[in-house]
Amino acid sequence: MRAHPALFLPLTLAVRIGLLHSLEGVLAVRQRCIKAERGGSKLKMETSATGRIGANLFRTRLFWPALFTGLCCAFLVSLGIWQLQRLAWKEGLIAQIEARAKAPPTPLPAPNQWPSLDPQSYEYRHVELDGTLENDKEALVFRPSGGGLMQEPGYLVLTPLRLASGAYVIVNRGFVTEANKMPGARLAGQTEGPNHITGLMRQPESRNFFTPADNPATGQYFTRDPALIAAHFGLSNAAPFNIDADAAPLPPGGWPKGGATALAFPNNHLSYALTWFGLALALLGVFIAFARQKR
Repeated sequence: MRAHPALFLPLTLAVRIGLLHSLEGVLAVRQRCIKAERGGSKLKMETSATGRIGANLFRTRLFWPALFTGLCCAFLVSLGIWQLQRLAWKEGLIAQIEARAKAPPTPLPAPNQWPSLDPQSYEYRHVELDGTLENDKEALVFRPSGGGLMQEPGYLVLTPLRLASGAYVIVNRGFVTEANKMPGARLAGQTEGPNHITGLMRQPESRNFFTPADNPATGQYFTRDPALIAAHFGLSNAAPFNIDADAAPLPPGGWPKGGATALAFPNNHLSYALTWFGLALALLGVFIAFARQKR
């Protein structure tokens, strides 16, 4: 028995209505997914943009501190390198001085060579010479201490030595204390006649802002200035340098004490270099800590 077509119409409509409702539900879900995806992309873009802006701000804030730190570190490192160069120079200079001072004595250059001598080439050269000391023309150069000889104040005794040629060399015979300042207190050491002297050639002593002025008229000297002493005593053809006498032989009576030349030189350039390098590292560490706080 066949069913009448009218009986299927309500069933067909119900199925179609159910399918439409299902399709609407699927479409709604799809739209929500699309919106969610769009929202996520937008959030990612906003997050990425925010990160880029933050990174740019971070770099902008650190630019000038970084530049300042870099320049200062470069300057400090250059000072350290300069001190290392000074260290090499100072070690070479000390080695040269020690080699000259400890070498066997050589004859003093002839008077006709004196005008052309370069102080840098003869400073601390160990020489020997013969002549006669003119003790009545000695000059006393004040020293706050005897250096390696003794710590109390006193004087260097500078005495003209007349060579056989008639030329003069001012000899620093050594150090005397205040009590032995006057020649009468050390008569035994005022040797007469020919003298054989060994010692170191020294260029005239430089003075600084705090060095008092020499006054030959009153016998007050504060520098080893052979030209000034020679001019005061009217000595012609005097050497432009002086000789620091060796410690031996000791003169009769024990005064003056020779060997007054200071051969110990300060050499702190390595510690200076380490200080500059250390400051550069410290500054770099401060900058790194500062940069981390700004993140």
